[in-house]
Amino acid sequence: MSHDHDDRPRLTAAQAEAALNPPPGRVGGDLVTETLQGLGATTVFGAVGRPAPGLPGALRRSASLSYVELGTESHAATAADAYGRITGEVAVLLLSAGPGALATLPALQEAAAASAPVLAVCAQVPAAGLGGGRHGYPGELRDQQASFRDVVKSVHPVRTASQIPSAIAAAWESALTAPHGPVWVEIPEDVLRAGTVLPPVSALDATPRELYPRPELTLVAAELLARAERPAIIAGGGTVRADASGKLRRLAERIAAPVATTYGGKGAFPWEHPLSLRSWPGDRHTTALLEDADVLLVIGSGLGALSSGGHTFAPRGRIVQIEADAGKLESNHPALGIHSDAREALDDLLDTVEDREDASAADRVRTVLEAAARDRAGDLAPEQRVLAAVREALPDASPSFWDLTALTTWAWSAFDARRPNTMHSAQGAGGPGYALPAATGAAFADPTAPVLAVTGQDGAVRSAAELATARRYGLPVTWLIVEDTGRAGGGEPACPDLAALTGAFGVPAVRSTPDSLPADLAGALGGPGPSVVVLGAEPRRPAPEAG
Repeated sequence: MSHDHDDRPRLTAAQAEAALNPPPGRVGGDLVTETLQGLGATTVFGAVGRPAPGLPGALRRSASLSYVELGTESHAATAADAYGRITGEVAVLLLSAGPGALATLPALQEAAAASAPVLAVCAQVPAAGLGGGRHGYPGELRDQQASFRDVVKSVHPVRTASQIPSAIAAAWESALTAPHGPVWVEIPEDVLRAGTVLPPVSALDATPRELYPRPELTLVAAELLARAERPAIIAGGGTVRADASGKLRRLAERIAAPVATTYGGKGAFPWEHPLSLRSWPGDRHTTALLEDADVLLVIGSGLGALSSGGHTFAPRGRIVQIEADAGKLESNHPALGIHSDAREALDDLLDTVEDREDASAADRVRTVLEAAARDRAGDLAPEQRVLAAVREALPDASPSFWDLTALTTWAWSAFDARRPNTMHSAQGAGGPGYALPAATGAAFADPTAPVLAVTGQDGAVRSAAELATARRYGLPVTWLIVEDTGRAGGGEPACPDLAALTGAFGVPAVRSTPDSLPADLAGALGGPGPSVVVLGAEPRRPAPEAG
């Protein structure tokens, strides 16, 4: 087979000179940092004082990599997850072997659930200790990568220095090929520490593969949508990750289809649009409309438990499902499954589908929203005041990160995100304490823009140490702590004075009330560096179960 193009990487004169005359003192860790630089990385995350062996010196010698230190490996992985979500770029995480690596499992599972492109580079015991024997090395596991294989998208073991650039480049490509996700590179610590005579890494190509829809499936889907009597659309997180919100709106308007977003898809469709069912898929009136659709287009969602009322959603019409993760196609409902990136699939649908007129669609949406509002009249009063205050104070383009609290379950449904990719919460395995380290990671994507973390008192105790990180780097992170009084479970766990706790980190807290919250939040978000607002909540019944 012959090729009529040449995409081989080329060296500049300076790179050629460096290759022939490598600088002295380089080790295997330098091959890691040089590869990351060549692929375009600028920020790497890790725990304070504990990057993988062989990397501290390599990081100091790096001309363009900035090493961000968080309090724990788990928080570093959460920060990397958030950085990857916000930028859409690979977020690099550096880890040591054994317990430090294992501590990141929940955060990497969360990254996998959110399809966040995180590249974990982890040390392994010396090469002589590999193979399952018990050699007594610190941090030794019989098969470390096995612990991560079912969590990350791909695993790339390294055994020699020459393998480092290729393994990292392959992992980088995997992380960015739809569906995005976390990947794992594992390198023996003696390989990282050992001197190397290999030339500096320069030209690399790790271009992700595009995932296009099959044209015959696009044709059938377009015909179904154009001929439907009551089409509807559910837009999930894959729509946001593919940056396909504009194409979603054009398609919905072309075929006059009501649109509901999942919690992961918040912001994918304008909240106040006449066709917007917003993000209340658990509401019985919205559910009835979606179940009654004769053609339901599901974009970037597997219709999992949170998006289907705990798998009670029972659509009666034909389903067309666009999903980049082949494992999610028809995983919960029979469908015309289109394995594709959402942006590419919507682009092809827009080129194919015929216009459909339906003057009643907006009226049906309005009727559903009015009925839903009547059902929950009074239920949301205290929560709605808090959510309204957050929405008033938070700039539209600023991201927010939410721990899983009662307030968050209301926010999933009732908070207008306004922009795609601006509201994030732990829906996979993040658990309490997710919001502050995530907001810290997001702040490194754009240190000039404010970021909001929303946490209950349990999450505050678990993650308060990252205030030291935010203060050390001067990050514009505002932490809203909602004190959870009247909790479910019948007991009040011991909790410190949260305002005094944050003050101990040199970040004084403002104690707020529902009446003063809009002004307090606006002041905190508008100021320099980190800030804390503690809201004493009124006793409330628990929020409804998520989903």
